[in-house]
Amino acid sequence: MSQLDYRGLAALDAVLEQGSFEKAAMALSITQSAVSHRLRALEEAAGELLVIRSQPPQATARGHRLIAHYRQVLLLEAGLHTDTPAPGDLPQLAIASNADSAATWLLDALASVLTEPACRVDVLLDDQDQTLRLLREGRVVGCITSSPDAVAGTSVVALGIMSYRCVATPAFAQRWFADGLSAQSVAAAPAIIYNRSDALHARYLRQMGLSENVPHSYFPSSEGFVAFIKAGFGYGMAPLIQIRGELERGELIELAPGTEFQVPLYWHRWNIRTALTGRLHDAIVETAAKWLVQDAL
Repeated sequence: MSQLDYRGLAALDAVLEQGSFEKAAMALSITQSAVSHRLRALEEAAGELLVIRSQPPQATARGHRLIAHYRQVLLLEAGLHTDTPAPGDLPQLAIASNADSAATWLLDALASVLTEPACRVDVLLDDQDQTLRLLREGRVVGCITSSPDAVAGTSVVALGIMSYRCVATPAFAQRWFADGLSAQSVAAAPAIIYNRSDALHARYLRQMGLSENVPHSYFPSSEGFVAFIKAGFGYGMAPLIQIRGELERGELIELAPGTEFQVPLYWHRWNIRTALTGRLHDAIVETAAKWLVQDAL
């Protein structure tokens, strides 16, 4: 492609962002046939398919790269404006985060760009081992992840350590773990795991020398996850910063006191410097330093 068609790129981005050609047309205030025409012209210029026409549409590898480029251009253009934009014209920053950060300290970090407001945000949630994929695909400008390995065109900063404890209610512990955390007890007791890509529980059990094959339920909500444990339906790995109060009040107890699983978190972002991305970066790094363990880095 010798010259990029930014109307086509806008259509490509809208189709993937909105999840359908119809909604993309509404977002762009054009007809659905115009969206299809612009996308088809962009694909002809690229010489390959950019969108898999599934439900919802999925970008190809080349499509993801073009979307990343388009969003980077929009971000740079937003940085050129010195006047305060109208609410409807606020730029949008998409970031990816693990659910536990989103449920605890992330909102404090985002306050610096939302209070005035300086932008809109689109926070995509996934396991901390998976969020880097969203940055690699160009879907977000930055992500909180457990991986220290930078993607090409990005930079990475260590945020700190999130400490997890294996907890349950006292009644649950008495029923299932009267003799402590053992091979027999974990083979029988119902566990709770965030989702199918969450390997935290298994990694903790391996650390303890126990089998990771345990009966379990899934609950893909950080707040709901803790509520599930507090309701006495299972035991699981919860971040200390989220359950400190419950531990102090005795509502939850540690099944193996003195043990923990540490997850280092890192902030990855595109190598694009604007006033807005700078504010977001500084806020995330400074807020994480207040919440996460630092001396283990």
